[in-house]
Amino acid sequence: MNGYELLQQIRSGIIDDVSKIPAIALTAYAGEFDQRKALAAGFQMHLSKPVQPQALATAVAQLMAMSVN
Repeated sequence: MNGYELLQQIRSGIIDDVSKIPAIALTAYAGEFDQRKALAAGFQMHLSKPVQPQALATAVAQLMAMSVN
């Protein structure tokens, strides 16, 4: 199972609380098409590898701030 399939199962709504978990696609595929595909699949953000630890921490913080609002 890849990340898209996993997120699809999570977003299927079997358990309400789980289906709303924010998600970041962390992938080696860095193109604009790949970013659009990830966002269309239900990820809130797309980061390409290699990612610097500070950039990942910033993205997680941004995602958490978005989910609180």
